[in-house]
Amino acid sequence: VIVHEQTSARILTAAHIPESVDLIVCDASFIGLAKVLEVPLSFAKPGARLAALIKPQFEAGRNEVGKGGVVRDPQVHDRVCREVSDWLTAIGWTVEDVVRSPISGPEGNVEFLILAYLPG
Repeated sequence: VIVHEQTSARILTAAHIPESVDLIVCDASFIGLAKVLEVPLSFAKPGARLAALIKPQFEAGRNEVGKGGVVRDPQVHDRVCREVSDWLTAIGWTVEDVVRSPISGPEGNVEFLILAYLPG
């Protein structure tokens, strides 16, 4: 297990992650998953799994985020989950499931867990 809390995942190098990984877990704030996961996913070996938290307030457009940073529209929830799933598929990952998190964000935001794997 290699933990890099309080480290920008976008600047990780082989010095941080010295070998290919078989599990990536992500709970990021203030940034969309496509931006934060691009570099970490490059360290995945075939068969690796990804478990990440989709936070609609950081995936949706500013005009879709309401007072207090809360996204209430279920259609926006569905769309951002689909966009994250489509992005992972486009870069070669297979999405196994997307489920609503049993825990809400601090302001009541609905969040989602996505599970995917890298075939091979």
